[in-house]
Amino acid sequence: MMDITTFIDKLQSYQSPLVFNPWREYAPSCDIGPEAPVIRSANLRRYLELRQDAHYLFIAEALGYQGGHFSGIAITSERILLGNHADVEQESVLGTWQYRRTSDPKSELLNNTQKLKGFNEPTDTVVWNALNRHGLAARDVILWNIFPFHPFKESKLLSNRTPTTPELDVGVEYAKMLLELVPKMQIVAIGQKAATTLQRYEIDCTAVPHPSMGGANRFRAAVAELLGGTP
Repeated sequence: MMDITTFIDKLQSYQSPLVFNPWREYAPSCDIGPEAPVIRSANLRRYLELRQDAHYLFIAEALGYQGGHFSGIAITSERILLGNHADVEQESVLGTWQYRRTSDPKSELLNNTQKLKGFNEPTDTVVWNALNRHGLAARDVILWNIFPFHPFKESKLLSNRTPTTPELDVGVEYAKMLLELVPKMQIVAIGQKAATTLQRYEIDCTAVPHPSMGGANRFRAAVAELLGGTP
């Protein structure tokens, strides 16, 4: 029987070259300190505790450096959690929660806005706005990635790269654990690439357009059709 502690323990056990595990690792170049993975793990635990009766699993391809790398939550930027986002309420993610940032505002790797407000990822904004519009984000939807860790380019931690097939093989096993933790969720793939990958592993899913590269309106319309209501 899968429980949240076991699931997080299994996530924390993963290590691989050119992959950052936000619940295990600490990057001196841009993290606030060795406590950063502890904070991110606590965020993920709280996130899952609030969603034990979720009906939908929205799943993209891999964790990004502007999102889950620092927040510890897939498709969720730390700017949202810090309450510094203009469009997304922080309480929709973790309820009443004392969030501590994990990116270092003194790091030379951050630009001025990131130092002041934390990292932000445009895709995260579109996804959370769409879910909040339907009143589902706080309890009915879990956001995840097929490869739940952050794959980065060599010698550049704050970059994103496409996960390899062996990485996806590993990642799908974590997705199956999540489905055991919260069973009977309807799986919604964010983007055709994610859908094709899930189907290759014989995991049934519904696909919605990815919000990036001009797809925000199509994503909102597809979510509205799926969940009911207006885009």
